[in-house]
Amino acid sequence: AGRVIHSQGWPLTDANGGAFLYHHANNQVALGFVVWLNYSNPYLSPFEEFQRWKTHPEVKKILAGGRRVSYGARAISDGGWQSVPKLAFPGGALIGCSAGFVNVPRIKGSHTAMKSGMLAADAAVEALAAGREHDALTSYQTAYENSWIYKELRMVRNVLPLVEKYGNVVGTALAGINMWLENFGIRMPFTMKHHPDHKALKKKDTAERIDYPKPDGVFSFDRLSSVFLSNTNHAEDQPIHLQVKDMDLQKTSEFMEFAGPSTRYCPAGVYEWIEEEGKDARYQINAQNCVHCKTCDIKDPNQNINWVTPEGGGGPNYPNM
Repeated sequence: AGRVIHSQGWPLTDANGGAFLYHHANNQVALGFVVWLNYSNPYLSPFEEFQRWKTHPEVKKILAGGRRVSYGARAISDGGWQSVPKLAFPGGALIGCSAGFVNVPRIKGSHTAMKSGMLAADAAVEALAAGREHDALTSYQTAYENSWIYKELRMVRNVLPLVEKYGNVVGTALAGINMWLENFGIRMPFTMKHHPDHKALKKKDTAERIDYPKPDGVFSFDRLSSVFLSNTNHAEDQPIHLQVKDMDLQKTSEFMEFAGPSTRYCPAGVYEWIEEEGKDARYQINAQNCVHCKTCDIKDPNQNINWVTPEGGGGPNYPNM
């Protein structure tokens, strides 16, 4: 009880990321592995890197004798200050993590999520009191820009870009210096930009293949048995909510040039390239498995996959997560 572990790097080599492990009630632990989606090797699998991380001796000590009880996956909107979009529009507003209010170096975002909800609620009350309707909560945007959320995120705006540009060791050191200078009121006169994650992928001819070990069923597991624990479900007769805009492009580029990275970056085994003797490779989408992480919408090298809201409120039903 009370144990908190954060890690950075291992087992990743040419990618950025890290892990967390927290104690829970009833002798349970919550653990996860985060891989930045700006990785370049199309053979990398975030799910498999998570399985490898669990084989570290210090992690195995904690997991020994335990069993899986739940599983899930999600893309984190962690672009920070320079990536926060327009927050209000007629009929809605972006609040909390949906707007990217995560303070990544502090590994927290619940506080900013709650505060943004309070700011949006104040803006909604103001609009109702004024008898307004069908317009945008513009005062929410203004309130955010005058809040401590804005100031806090601005101080750490260069942390992720520095690590992305200079790597885990040098980048982390520079990011730490930058962050503490900002914290002490020495404002840096620059803001580094983020780059689209899908543009970072190398083609298969220039990438090194990664051979992951088979799961041992004790500390490491396969994707499909893990997805079963997510309790995800979609009505089988509904239209597929993962829309491939150009199937020919998916084959000539995603499969032939990039070695089909969707079969690896998806944490639920949704995408498969079926190769049968004497037949052309066929793209199969197992939409029933989708846990709504939205990685495909972000990481497809041609931005050729569009995740849309499925019918009937289907999706994962996470217990105790």
